[in-house]
Amino acid sequence: MLFILFISCLSICILYTLNIIPHLKYSNKDFNITRYISKIDKDNDGVDDVTDILKNTKAYLATNPEYKSKYYSTGYPNDKYGVCTDVVGFALLNAGYDLRELVNEDIINNRDNYNIEVIDKNIDFRRVNNLNVYFKNNSLNLTLDVKDIDKWQAGDIVVFKRHIGILSEHRNSKGIPFVYHHNRVNQKNYEEDIIRENVIGHYRIS
Repeated sequence: MLFILFISCLSICILYTLNIIPHLKYSNKDFNITRYISKIDKDNDGVDDVTDILKNTKAYLATNPEYKSKYYSTGYPNDKYGVCTDVVGFALLNAGYDLRELVNEDIINNRDNYNIEVIDKNIDFRRVNNLNVYFKNNSLNLTLDVKDIDKWQAGDIVVFKRHIGILSEHRNSKGIPFVYHHNRVNQKNYEEDIIRENVIGHYRIS
């Protein structure tokens, strides 16, 4: 009986950790955190950058992209497929930031910062390592301390060792934000509680 109980508890913990069991969502208000609103409107559409980035993130993920790594002569995917970097790419593109051009320009001007043998603007901006270098040098670098929860705001970009995503407006019970991301085939939930102490980059467009 105790063994069955142990297995049941272990199974629940694993399913919870893998986000198969939905996590409760909290908001800034639950932690007395003031929502960050950008003073910049890059594309001059009357919507600040943070609000724009979040809106675009959700609009892209609402298309339910299927996970597959492919090369596109257009740079940005033009079919039903995508990977984690495309969440960030489309979120910023429709806010006025064309990462395909921006990253390519930064690579050309700062080649030594990137571990690239052959420059290819159609794929370079869709690689996590390149984006981490680009954001580190061209945006606001923020804390990696997950306990400093008021410094983690919706619309921020988070980079993991081999993954990237955008912070959600929702938080877990500890106040740590959920992440909008795309990292696997048959992913049902694109907004998940995946931040522990595993983030290597935390950036804000500024």
